[in-house]
Amino acid sequence: FVSSQVEILDWKTKKQLCFLDKVEPNATIREIRLMFHKLYPRWYPARQSIRLDPKGKSLRDEEILQHLPVGTTATLYFKDLGPQIGWTMVFLIEYTGPLFIYFLFYFRMPFVYGLDERFTSSPHPVVNLACICHSFHYIKRLIETIFVHRFSHGTMPLRNIVKNCLYYWGFAAWLAYYINHPLYTPPSYGKKQINFAVIMFLLCEAGNFSIHVALSDLQRDGSRTLKIPYPTKNPFTWLFFFVSCPNYTYEVGTWISFTIMTQCVPVGLFTLLCFIQMTIWAKDKHYTYLREFKDYPSLRMPIIPFLL
Repeated sequence: FVSSQVEILDWKTKKQLCFLDKVEPNATIREIRLMFHKLYPRWYPARQSIRLDPKGKSLRDEEILQHLPVGTTATLYFKDLGPQIGWTMVFLIEYTGPLFIYFLFYFRMPFVYGLDERFTSSPHPVVNLACICHSFHYIKRLIETIFVHRFSHGTMPLRNIVKNCLYYWGFAAWLAYYINHPLYTPPSYGKKQINFAVIMFLLCEAGNFSIHVALSDLQRDGSRTLKIPYPTKNPFTWLFFFVSCPNYTYEVGTWISFTIMTQCVPVGLFTLLCFIQMTIWAKDKHYTYLREFKDYPSLRMPIIPFLL
């Protein structure tokens, strides 16, 4: 075979950072990242964005040099993505916070509401139920992070963790403050409304978990290549017939249920924000599927069957 040469330039200044000689044509971008890392130890592979065009998209680890539109001397561009943190650690930090923050309000710590001992617990059973459901949701997320999820992107920029934690932790405190407040009033339609919401909540949680397991099974062989997810024998996965991201559909359903259960305005606002954000993610994933697969099921919508 004819060996290739690879020059790597800084994406901004176009200054040559290194010249790799005698690179095998079937070398992957991952291998080129490792070669670059040997020359520049501070830029570990997860920090590197290697691209064909200075302002283009990052090349994937599994892409092969000889399959790229380059000559015998390939010119690639490097961008430093900054310090990175693994997705497993990101999710563990994001989800542990709301779990413990909620308890501060549920147990009505004196420094929260400034109460005397007569008000250390709520007279409304729905408040206890809301705490159980909220805790269950985040414990489930932590279990999925450790045992179920397989991440297609290994890391995210460390600076994003502060923004993400402010969102999750801040909203958990806001919801908990009102739900556990001494002046909280239970739902208008009493037990009927609460029971309906609990059943809906549990169904959506089961659906969300089922979708995460199905998506994880797609990458059981360890590959990170994108595959079309299809319904399995599990009825909860049949939503794949109609939407590309049923995990987001079920997630929004979970928070709608929690809103109905607590009849609390801050929960409703959080649900609305969740829906907007997840619709953006779902549309992005949906259009990626359409772009990558010519035979992608035409009936599917991003997040809401037949609508959106």
